[in-house]
Amino acid sequence: MTVLGRVKEFNIMKILIFIVLILLGTVAQAGASLAVPFTARGESGKVVLNSKIFSSDTALVSASSLHPVLSFQDHIYKRRLDSLEKSVPLNYNEHVQGYINIYLNRKEQIGKMLGLSKYYFPIFEKALLEAGLPDELKFLTVIESTLNPQAVSRSGAVGPWQFMYTTAKGYGLVMDSYVDERKDPVKASYAAAHYFVDAYKRIGDWLLTIAAFNCGTGAVIRAIERSGGIPDFWKVRSFLPRETQNYVPAFIATVYAMNYYKNHGIEPKPAGFNIFTDVIQVNKNLSINSVAKAANLDLNELLVLNPSYKKQIINGSIQIPKSLVIPGVENSFYASLYNLLNGTENEKPEIFFASPKLAEKSASVFPGKISRVSEPSRPSSKPEESGYKRYIVKVGDTLSGIAEKFSGMTVSKIKALNGLTKSVIKPGMTLIINRL
Repeated sequence: MTVLGRVKEFNIMKILIFIVLILLGTVAQAGASLAVPFTARGESGKVVLNSKIFSSDTALVSASSLHPVLSFQDHIYKRRLDSLEKSVPLNYNEHVQGYINIYLNRKEQIGKMLGLSKYYFPIFEKALLEAGLPDELKFLTVIESTLNPQAVSRSGAVGPWQFMYTTAKGYGLVMDSYVDERKDPVKASYAAAHYFVDAYKRIGDWLLTIAAFNCGTGAVIRAIERSGGIPDFWKVRSFLPRETQNYVPAFIATVYAMNYYKNHGIEPKPAGFNIFTDVIQVNKNLSINSVAKAANLDLNELLVLNPSYKKQIINGSIQIPKSLVIPGVENSFYASLYNLLNGTENEKPEIFFASPKLAEKSASVFPGKISRVSEPSRPSSKPEESGYKRYIVKVGDTLSGIAEKFSGMTVSKIKALNGLTKSVIKPGMTLIINRL
């Protein structure tokens, strides 16, 4: 055989070996799987979920070994992550690939998360947007609770954002015999947003801020110091708790799976409840069951939409009304709800209804949004009541935001009506609003 023939034969062998390596990498990737718990179990009447998909009691340490050979497909994943990157870095490496493999083998669960996200993500996005935060942070709730407000971890963390009791208290959430606001998607989201703001101010890096949400800001700062003082997650990673080391790669993989699900044959599942909702402000003690009967609504659906009420009782008062989220109801039920909530002649609750017909016409209505439209007309013996209404300030409210809720209102008008010299308002404050 000539020298030229040997060179050709050698080159052909190199090509064949290269093809085999690629195929081996693809097979290894396709077969990768870890047993990650998504199932719920009941215990003593409580819902306890082994739902943290990065749960430390699973063999996550082997995730990085699932993909020992980089292949052409890896570069596709990297390009896709690069296309999704906005404020939060979405680095690609073997740790991230390991979790992508896990999630893409959980098609049913990811499909369920996609369905639930149509309701919950707009709620989370609103809180993050108002705090000036990246909306990518919403994907942490998939890891934390699988979008289940009733999720309770073995360590006692509760709700969609999995707040511990002390941290929740520190960020203004109420936990008493009637409510656990850690389960309230709206209030818990504003608390989580405040946490992210505080953590980022101290750390200055988004991936490490995400890590702090898992193990605490103090633990991350100490890890940065031990690793040499550079706030870079991948440099600090080995100095963090084991669960937190996996938390950030799991987050990046979740962002991928929740965006590129179609490319992997994953179909969104129905949420299982009406994702278009209205809200009623209740100023008396009222059972959720009585609301269900008065409006002919499904009790279980009302409980899903109002997860924070422990005893299925809305403990509202004139001083501090409480919100009740309801699915869009027909106009014929408005009178029944109004009569139920109105109480005695001495009680005049603030009730806001959004007609489904109005919702269909409004481009600003979207899943997860709580719409407020003026209450049914009712004659009043007091002239001043027909000219004004009260508005109870909620967490995250601003004067400009409140003004937008009422036609013809401006910040200056609200300040003048309420004798405000500054634009500072606090949750629970009662404002007088001109009824136009």
